[in-house]
Amino acid sequence: MRTDTLAEAPKSRFQRISNGLLAACLGVMAVAVFVNVVLRYGFGSGLPASEELSRLLFVWMVFIGATAAYPAGEHMAFTSLVGALKHKPRLMGAMTLLIRCLVLLGCALIAWGAWQQVVVGLDSYSVVLGYPTALLPLPAFLCAVTIGLMALVEIIKRTPLDLGHDAEVE
Repeated sequence: MRTDTLAEAPKSRFQRISNGLLAACLGVMAVAVFVNVVLRYGFGSGLPASEELSRLLFVWMVFIGATAAYPAGEHMAFTSLVGALKHKPRLMGAMTLLIRCLVLLGCALIAWGAWQQVVVGLDSYSVVLGYPTALLPLPAFLCAVTIGLMALVEIIKRTPLDLGHDAEVE
């Protein structure tokens, strides 16, 4: 019988902040949607701001979650492809470097495209709430920069790949 719990305490300040932001986004979204549903079905009216706020918070929540998942090793991993190299340290090191460089390339492409959208969105505003529409692509930019920096640190420190996904081999 396993003695560990499913809800382990966060291990770092980054995880605690990420979890807090995710909970805040989800909480505000839930309240906004609940109030809107009650107003629509109970009183025949609704809050247009509820939908726009929920959309904005959902986008932020997705990218905060993606950023928080990277250091925890919770992104999709094809461990069966790399797992065969466990006993070949030089080849494993080369593959680790290649994977991290591809992560950096992907982050650079996402950051570049998201930044272009941020710049475009600085001059336009949402219809209902009036926030700059640059706030929609901004979390993608921040996520790409943060994950890229984490991957760069892993390259510099020569951090080995986390192959701890033995239970879920793809």
